[in-house]
Amino acid sequence: MTDKISPDALIEAALLTQTEPLTEKSMHELCVPPLSQDKLIDVLAQLKTRWQDRALQLVHTQEGWRFQIVQTVFERLGSLQEQRAPRYSRAVMETLAIIAYQQPVTRGDIEGIRGVAVSQNVMQTLQDRGWIEVIGHRDTLGKPALWATTATFLSDLRLDGLEELPPLTELGELVLPDLIEMPPTDEEEPATVPSDTLPN
Repeated sequence: MTDKISPDALIEAALLTQTEPLTEKSMHELCVPPLSQDKLIDVLAQLKTRWQDRALQLVHTQEGWRFQIVQTVFERLGSLQEQRAPRYSRAVMETLAIIAYQQPVTRGDIEGIRGVAVSQNVMQTLQDRGWIEVIGHRDTLGKPALWATTATFLSDLRLDGLEELPPLTELGELVLPDLIEMPPTDEEEPATVPSDTLPN
């Protein structure tokens, strides 16, 4: 029976059921025989057309292709979610902002800008969320790790590249709209990022 499934039906099912975006390579190899690049382009175009004006839309992100809920529908469905989105401390958000706008940076760079030590919990929270990763080591004493944002960070913020990052003052609102009202939950003392150390 599986041999009779059309490539577009197979790829559509895969996109709807996988929790992570699918790369074009994985979609090529999903079909037997593997789809040509031209055929895959046709299939994706057909799916985008088929799902136009519906609650889900097929989009291409840094990580691959996926279906995502249209923004207006997502806002309406918010009341049905049993669990609220994770709430991040000011320390976490300031650290993320520094990495996003100054990358690659070391932990020492972050501490120099924030003016306080960066706890391991802060870095671990961002790693667990999939928003930051080590991309190398600085050629200085101790070879400190260089941190940068990930494709998941861009995908979650619905950005195609770092050049589309919003003004620094809007990053917190984009990731966590009620950030300003949140009390710090990290063991660090809250610190304000000096405006003259980060780009506008």
